[in-house]
Amino acid sequence: MKKVQIQVTGMHCASCAKIAERALKKVGGVEGANVNYATEKATVEYNPTRITVKKLEETIISAGYGVEVKDEMKELKDASRRMWISWVFTGVIMAIMVPHMFFGVMIPGMNIAFLVLAFPVIFIIGKDTMISAFKSIFQGSANMDVLIMMGTLAAYVTGIAIFFLPVANYAGISAMIMTFHLTGRYIETKAKGKASQAIKKLLQLGAKTANVEGKGDIPVSEVEMGDIMIVKPGEKIPTDGIVTFGDSSIDESMATGESIPVKKKKGDEVIGATINQKGMLKVKATKIGKDTFLSQVIKMVEEAQGTKVPIQVFADKVTAVFVPVVLVLALLTFVLWIIFPAFFVSIIISAQTILPWVNPNLNVFSLALFATIAVLVIACPCSLGLATPTALMVGSGKGAENGILIKNGAAIQIMRNAKVIVFDKTGTITRGKPEITDVIIANGFTEEELLQVAASIEQVSEHPLAQAIVDRAKEMKLKLVEPTGFASITGKGVTGIVDGALVQIGMRVVNDDSFSEDIEKFEGQAKTAILVSIDKETAGVIAVADAVKEESQTAIKDLKEMGFMTVMITGDNRRTAEAIAKEVGIDRVLAEVLPEGKVDEIINLQKEHGIVAMVGDGINDAPALTQADIGIAIGTGTDIAIESSDITLVRGSLDSVVAAVKLSKATFRKIKQNLFWAFFYNLVAIPLAMTGLLHPAIAEAAMALSSITVVTNANLLRKVKLK
Repeated sequence: MKKVQIQVTGMHCASCAKIAERALKKVGGVEGANVNYATEKATVEYNPTRITVKKLEETIISAGYGVEVKDEMKELKDASRRMWISWVFTGVIMAIMVPHMFFGVMIPGMNIAFLVLAFPVIFIIGKDTMISAFKSIFQGSANMDVLIMMGTLAAYVTGIAIFFLPVANYAGISAMIMTFHLTGRYIETKAKGKASQAIKKLLQLGAKTANVEGKGDIPVSEVEMGDIMIVKPGEKIPTDGIVTFGDSSIDESMATGESIPVKKKKGDEVIGATINQKGMLKVKATKIGKDTFLSQVIKMVEEAQGTKVPIQVFADKVTAVFVPVVLVLALLTFVLWIIFPAFFVSIIISAQTILPWVNPNLNVFSLALFATIAVLVIACPCSLGLATPTALMVGSGKGAENGILIKNGAAIQIMRNAKVIVFDKTGTITRGKPEITDVIIANGFTEEELLQVAASIEQVSEHPLAQAIVDRAKEMKLKLVEPTGFASITGKGVTGIVDGALVQIGMRVVNDDSFSEDIEKFEGQAKTAILVSIDKETAGVIAVADAVKEESQTAIKDLKEMGFMTVMITGDNRRTAEAIAKEVGIDRVLAEVLPEGKVDEIINLQKEHGIVAMVGDGINDAPALTQADIGIAIGTGTDIAIESSDITLVRGSLDSVVAAVKLSKATFRKIKQNLFWAFFYNLVAIPLAMTGLLHPAIAEAAMALSSITVVTNANLLRKVKLK
């Protein structure tokens, strides 16, 4: 299965997105489709052996929409131009209408003027809305434009009908409806543009050229793997790589959100688009194109914005039937006014002193038509369709700017319901770079002999503790020997042959109780004790400590204040684990857990407490991160493509976990607010329109305002403080 994102143009409301989505889901080979009105993109999961991307694009086009890449600036300028031209005509209409409405002054030729002035507004400036409505009808569906079309046409036709029938002239109102609609469309387009700024900012971050040895200044797109790039102070690093010469400080705030520059020297990884601040660097390109850090971030943000939050399901169901239901309500309004005129007239008589547009002296047909038009244009599925995705757009963008990459939108809702946060120890709570603190020798072995054989074995091990032993041996300039017969016993230790001697390393592969007091002391100090034997004779004990990250204690305290129970899970022995847990304030310790046992522990916590979040490095903890309801992976520099996590933190800091929780809660709070106002607006506005209390022009203005309110409220997420 493959996943592709396709730009969809020509959508004018949330109902349009549902129409395009249904069309895609009907195609054979499509496993899933989500068309997002806010981002104007279709995310399609499909079987490439059964269908092509071209066929998917043709399906969208046949549904009445476009697939070309849009020019946002041109779109905004066009929307602005249409709005202002329509206001020129509508302004004249209002200048004629207001004296008549408030003072009963009827300007000669007023009825003809309304028809003439409204015509260009509806049929020329508003032609895109009309075309969209007809396309929707021909597709056997109905979008928001259908309601606007029916409302404006019904109002405009009265301007002709007055010459033949006793009906009020609403032709001027038809222009006002379209003008308010176009105004709302312009403001909404501008607000949506702000909501999607994160992607645009990320795209603009990359360097445009690179100074490559032997090639000179070339476009970044032409940089090849292994090229040596020369980066002067103040310049952006063109692409991800490794420093081969020089040392400097790098501003990595675009990646991590951290403003303090990071020192880099030979052998260190650097991220493309970050800024070299001081010394000249030579950087070997290790990732190019779509594999770079920046490209991965953009991809993850786009994927997050293309997902759905569970709470959106109900809004989607309402949106899917919204327009047909409104059409029924509009028809019902007209019928009820004709059948029960006295009831409705009594309502508007009581309101005529405070609502100047209410006129109970009109005939029943005119009043019924007035109310019906208001119902058609007041109903707004757009605000429902924008409520969730716009908040998700802003939230995911805000996260990306702070090194918090939300891969799955559903994580935002699930996170707010989590009761427990589980932490891996090594590299999560601790620095993940253990150092030797103590060495005890025995049976005539020297410290050099002990470390030389231990490091010779551990140099082929991937365990973090192994690296500490190797680093100490290298510092002492001990000669390491390539071991033979190396074997790693999961969760117990390692063995191998060095210079013909059998070397065994680990508490669970060396049986010797003579060091129990020393081991107990080390473990009480949060140190890991490692027994080493040579030819089955104990050579000594190496104590290794992995220092706790400076921010771990504060971060865990903050999470506990938020109501989370904190749990640490580790393969380390219980005394060492409990010492670290006590230092940072962890509530519960799960120690001596083998890698394959972590999943079972997560399952047990889920049974006991409900929703569980886990924080780990995304590699050794991948199964447990997947089992957890929310997997939060600590990123490692440029390596952020961690499939097992829902949220990836670029910085290896627990402060980022706190920020991720704050962001998730703030984003979900905005989603709930948006959905509340969208539903509340429609629940209040539609009954008022049915009773004839809402002027159709005011109804359309209110409809546009509801969408603008939702998008503006989502944009307020930018001001949320995460630190």
